[in-house]
Amino acid sequence: MKRILILLIAAVLAVPVMNVSAQNLSKALKKEYKAKMKQLKKGKWELYGSSRTLDVTLAKFYEALEADGNVREIMGSASRFKSKTVGHQSAINDACRTYAQQCGSFVKGRIESDMASDVLNLNNEFDHFYAAYERLVEKEIQGELQEKFSLIRQIDKDGGDPVYEMQTYFIVDENAASKARVRAYEQALKESEAAQKLGSRISEFVKAGVK
Repeated sequence: MKRILILLIAAVLAVPVMNVSAQNLSKALKKEYKAKMKQLKKGKWELYGSSRTLDVTLAKFYEALEADGNVREIMGSASRFKSKTVGHQSAINDACRTYAQQCGSFVKGRIESDMASDVLNLNNEFDHFYAAYERLVEKEIQGELQEKFSLIRQIDKDGGDPVYEMQTYFIVDENAASKARVRAYEQALKESEAAQKLGSRISEFVKAGVK
């Protein structure tokens, strides 16, 4: 009876913890937070490499996103691995690749929409520049990604060993990341004579980040 009473008290006390952890979120983010928590619990995701609870960790993550309008979320994923360390590194690499692809697509879109007449006959040459830029952003950006948390779950078994998938969440400050993008751009520029002709104008798009 005493044990049941203790468990009931613990359950009652646990409820406000979740509310407190999310109390600083806007109405829209609270709704997103609750939906995300429901999704993660249904999917049987667990925190990887942390002693904190999932609800508090997710709330803190959303708070960080809401506190600064210049930061954005990047998520990297890895699937079908046995070594958690290997899976975690794969998720980091995937996040870098995802960010690089977003940067490349943004710059390409700005060049093609704002400078169409200047690049009309240089599309093939610019394709080389875009590919180089993405490759170099992927290399440079890792130091600017702030890892917040990772989620892991078992999805299969192979010869008796568990097989996992992982999601790793980052925040990137676009102002800080601009240094990495500029470094990548300056190196990519050396590989493209076509881009060199319009270097100063392309530089503006690179510094602008991803919109």
